[in-house]
Amino acid sequence: MRYFLRRAGFFAATLWAAVTLNFLIPRLQPGDPAETIVQKLSGQNKAIDPAQVTAVRKMLGTPDGNLLQQYVDYMGAVVKGEFGVSYTYFPYPVTHMIGQALWWTVILVGVTHVISFVIGTLMGAWAAYRRNTRTDSFITLGSTFVGTLPFFWLALLLIYVFAFTLNWFPERGGWGPGSTPGWNWLFISDAVQHSVLPGLALLIVGPIGWIIGMRNNMVQTLGEDYARLARAKGLPQTRIALTYGARIAVLPNVTGFAMALGGILGGTVLVESIFNYPGLGRMMLDAVSNRDYPLMQALFLFITIGVLLANFLADMLYGVLDPRVRKEAAP
Repeated sequence: MRYFLRRAGFFAATLWAAVTLNFLIPRLQPGDPAETIVQKLSGQNKAIDPAQVTAVRKMLGTPDGNLLQQYVDYMGAVVKGEFGVSYTYFPYPVTHMIGQALWWTVILVGVTHVISFVIGTLMGAWAAYRRNTRTDSFITLGSTFVGTLPFFWLALLLIYVFAFTLNWFPERGGWGPGSTPGWNWLFISDAVQHSVLPGLALLIVGPIGWIIGMRNNMVQTLGEDYARLARAKGLPQTRIALTYGARIAVLPNVTGFAMALGGILGGTVLVESIFNYPGLGRMMLDAVSNRDYPLMQALFLFITIGVLLANFLADMLYGVLDPRVRKEAAP
């Protein structure tokens, strides 16, 4: 119990620090989003009217007052789930825009993460079980080679082959002009077709880290004394590999998988930009480009909370799966 309470305390302290930094960092950045908007409307070579800048600030609801008052107001807004109006997608609130893009990223990145973890863990365990054989060499060398290929090159290659040459799947976007977003079969099938190429691009490189990590962990575990003792007792190799090898070697992968799931809320900026996919990654890129501070703060906060919560759950799960962790934390 002491271990779990300590993890919970660390989580609360880290969350407070992350929220505070999320408040301070955008305010330390140079530039004024209101001036940027007025400059775009009036032209790059024209002088900025201070009255227009003031009007845009009031329209956007730019926070004023001293820094301490802004911090108190910001913490209250975070507790209420209010993040203001997006500068990029004005007059829509930040929560509305994030809610629209959230499910696109969660479904695409979440599904590919789970599939990549399962495939990578199984292939890594099989490579470790067949270590120093052709199977081991094929899996490890093949995954290492694929990992050296530039990701954007793989994505563009998929677009060229399956979208332009074979014309099997759409090359960009989340849905086509002939369908209306909603819970109907036409839109769902159209969205699935548009997600095939981005998902395939993620699945090509996704399992590589899990393969290498699981293979190395399991090889090291099978070399421990308890594994040698099991062999000396005459236990079957399959049981040794599963019970003494994979069961323990998978623990670091479980932690990494939980943290990777926490990073889903950040989306995949490169994938969503290449395929023009309507997810959180592309939205973050638009927010940074337009100095959309409310949207940036909300997205960074979502990512931070997701990673911290995933890390906290991984610590809890690690304590359940490995009793040695709880014993080491006990006084």
